[in-house]
Amino acid sequence: MSDSVLISEMTWTDYGKRVEDGKTPVLLPVGALEQHGPHLPMNCDTLIPTAVCERVARETGVLVAPPLEYGYKSQPKSGGGNHFPGTTSLDGETLVLMTRDIIKEFARHGVRQMAVVVGHTENLMFTIEACDLALRELRAQGVHDLRIMHMGYWEFSSEETLRKVFPDGFPSWNLEHAGVMESSVMLHLHPELVQFDKVPLHPPADFPAYDVYPVEPERIPATGALSSGKTATAEKGKYMLDEYVESISAALREEFRL
Repeated sequence: MSDSVLISEMTWTDYGKRVEDGKTPVLLPVGALEQHGPHLPMNCDTLIPTAVCERVARETGVLVAPPLEYGYKSQPKSGGGNHFPGTTSLDGETLVLMTRDIIKEFARHGVRQMAVVVGHTENLMFTIEACDLALRELRAQGVHDLRIMHMGYWEFSSEETLRKVFPDGFPSWNLEHAGVMESSVMLHLHPELVQFDKVPLHPPADFPAYDVYPVEPERIPATGALSSGKTATAEKGKYMLDEYVESISAALREEFRL
């Protein structure tokens, strides 16, 4: 039997044996293709949660589904907006239905424990809706024992870690788009994809308390980054990634009795 944690690398027979009793959880990373400033690749929101899931799987014995690599439309105050070249987004309904269908398919295979691990802030409410619809439709089909955990991986950052990584103060997760955390984790995971000499040096974006639509691009930093990643290091990235893996693994063990 394959010892891979990635479902996509397994034969259907090996996979079937792993999930037939309903005791092996499946993690579904949900990312995006979105600009991340002039220094980071556009698939950060997929690469990072997938890496977290793979490491969690090796710690806990769960399996990792292929990630969803497109997400909901980038918003100005959390992703810079949907007007940048390369940012390639889904309508909310599309993301909901895709995620719902994937959850239902895993349930059909026999999976009874899942975790949706989001890597793109704008996805969150749509993936919650997908979980709700999938559970409702499965209950109507007689499946009452599926449990789903739903999370944004960054929420597992402790206050101690934030103080260590952001000694001058933490700006907010929204303003961290293409900032210190993502730059650091990418420097640790994929340094070959980071053009650190192009890190923006401007201060964090300053947005009003309201949104305006249609989006006015001139309100958004032209770099696409909402804060500077100039203090990012691979060491910070490893520190944060290790905490995500440890904390998410602990949460899975508690909720799914692993």
